[in-house]
Amino acid sequence: MIASLHGTIAARDAGGVVVDVGGVGYQVHVPASTLARIGAIGDRVRLTTFLYVREDTLALYGFASGEERRAFELLLTVTGVGPRAALGILSVLSVDRLGDAIASGNADLLTAVPGIGKRLASRVVLDLKGKLGGAPAPEAGPRILGVDGQVIEALTQVFGYSAQQAAEAVAALGAEVGGDVEPRIRAALRYFGQRPG
Repeated sequence: MIASLHGTIAARDAGGVVVDVGGVGYQVHVPASTLARIGAIGDRVRLTTFLYVREDTLALYGFASGEERRAFELLLTVTGVGPRAALGILSVLSVDRLGDAIASGNADLLTAVPGIGKRLASRVVLDLKGKLGGAPAPEAGPRILGVDGQVIEALTQVFGYSAQQAAEAVAALGAEVGGDVEPRIRAALRYFGQRPG
């Protein structure tokens, strides 16, 4: 089994990346949260991977963290959830938010994912109860309201960054970036891509 890849991003689109490892290009499907964290074409990347094998399918899925891969594998154990649905769930919900939804029995949150209806969302919550997540983490500091609060919420709940990382990105934006939510989210994601690390 291919457990991880470390190479250069040769291509990328909304569905994933091609990682060049020693002259061999691996097509890797990734959730939006991982896509937002990795660099641009030509950058080095390390992905934790899951090789999905069926009679007529051989596909590689990649994740920025081991906990994302574990969540993906757990989602695949739910009847009716295939790789595309599992990837969709992890593209919309961070692992922590998914775990909180499961722990609290909040199936409605999963219905925000395209292709996930009420019945399947309820099955995910029922089947994974006690296997993923727990109580919501306490807030680290005072709640930031307004546009920057919405940006931080998107970065933490949709793209999986920690509250501290999100706050640092928002602080780095300054007033020169447009005051609307979407431009500031895009600028914050560029900040993560450009930040040395």
